[in-house]
Amino acid sequence: MLHTYKYPRPALTVDCVVFGFDGGDLQVLLIRRALEPFKNRWALPGGFVHLDETLDEAARRELEEETGLREVFLEQLHTFGAVDRDPRERVVSVAYFALVKPSAATAATDAAEADWFPVASAAPLAFDHAEILATALERLRDKLRREPVGFELLPPKFTLSQLQRLYEAVLGTALDKRNFRKKVLGYDLLVALKETHREGAHRPAQLFRFDPAKYRRLKKKGFLFEL
Repeated sequence: MLHTYKYPRPALTVDCVVFGFDGGDLQVLLIRRALEPFKNRWALPGGFVHLDETLDEAARRELEEETGLREVFLEQLHTFGAVDRDPRERVVSVAYFALVKPSAATAATDAAEADWFPVASAAPLAFDHAEILATALERLRDKLRREPVGFELLPPKFTLSQLQRLYEAVLGTALDKRNFRKKVLGYDLLVALKETHREGAHRPAQLFRFDPAKYRRLKKKGFLFEL
């Protein structure tokens, strides 16, 4: 027997907070809306969920359609359901956050433009997207302290200085160089490479790569990553 509901139902959307790191600042990827409401305002990538797709599928589809990004680290963040959060109708949004290496972004569908902005000085955002961004930043800071997710934001090969700058950019605080290096190397999750990288007038620094397979093995044994 088919059943129908006579009660009004809210629309469902997904919104994605895409973080990147340019070597100095933590960045967020925004799109300039081409349509009303909030035409020409900057916003998070996102859109309405189709009836034949899961939330994760909708988030990945919207990311690809509005920014050209594919195959990224993506995790569900929080559900936002303030009654007046969307002037069109009653809309509930399930937010996600993604971690990527900054690259050229393409705009499509209802996006007129896509670009990266430093999180600390992002443009005023449409809807309740400033609240969503703040929530995502707190989640990222928490995860960075207890999981090695920061390596999703770095190139495959990096220096310890680049790694420390990433942590300082996300956490918003300066870290002691000696203590940071001692702790991160003590976990034995970085593979030292026979390559160096020169930045400016500084002497070449050794490059490392993260060993995700070793981390997964250690995690199964109860290993805790804390920085």
